[in-house]
Amino acid sequence: MKISFIGLGHMGAPMARNLLKAGHALTVFDIVKTNVDGLTALGAVAASSPQACAAQGEIVITMLPSSPHVKAVYLGADSILAGAARGVTLIDCSTIDPHSAREVAAMSLAQGNPMADAPVSGGTGGAEAGTLTFMVGGTHEVFERIAPILKHMGKNIVHCGASGTGQVAKICNNMLLGITMIGVAEAMNLGASLGIDPKVLAGIINTSSGRCWSSDTYNPFPGVMENVPAARGYTGGFGADLMLKDLGLAADAARQAKQSVVMGAAAQQLYQMFSAQGFGGKDFSGIINMYRKAP
Repeated sequence: MKISFIGLGHMGAPMARNLLKAGHALTVFDIVKTNVDGLTALGAVAASSPQACAAQGEIVITMLPSSPHVKAVYLGADSILAGAARGVTLIDCSTIDPHSAREVAAMSLAQGNPMADAPVSGGTGGAEAGTLTFMVGGTHEVFERIAPILKHMGKNIVHCGASGTGQVAKICNNMLLGITMIGVAEAMNLGASLGIDPKVLAGIINTSSGRCWSSDTYNPFPGVMENVPAARGYTGGFGADLMLKDLGLAADAARQAKQSVVMGAAAQQLYQMFSAQGFGGKDFSGIINMYRKAP
């Protein structure tokens, strides 16, 4: 299939590479030339704008940083909707607010382009391995069409419901992730401060009622696990500023729904403090360093 892929950052580039490996013909665009060069070296064709890129695809996939970027790329000058042929399906894998996702989808459909929001979970490792989880919002017909394509990039492809529900699932999941990471950071730091070996404590938590992904797969305490950001100075993972963005999306959505998210709001404030101290580029598990005493 001819696929247009726009947004070749830390997540988009490996996702696009997996589509190339699966034999699809890719036309790509990114504002960073070196990102584009990395894909053209593997056989993709470069486009000069989102409009030119979308004009080449039977399906268009985007992976962009935020809601304003999505609106600009889909609706602005040289945009996807200016280039995509009628009937071409659009898939946005960015993490944005549900309202914006529904707004862009409605405008796309009005032009004759069905659209799905399909944010992902699994991080850069999942993007490289092709094991991402896709949370898809859109009609059943759109889901059935795009699922075979998404399976080249992910292991779990879930239809969440109507337009925007993929984003709902993503922000709820990431709000919980931010909360649990802070909880694990507090527990691990407390245990270490009271004299227990952090590895022993982690082993107990991971076979007891405190078990969660933040502890058994992504433990934030240095020396407890290998091949996680805590083992490499909190680099190479999911940035704290990205977690802060997602917590902000959850807080905004909660206000619109008139729902309380007390723990989510507390997590947002802690990550805001962490970012303000200059650590926004570090992995979000580095939040434990707000609790740990300097060695």
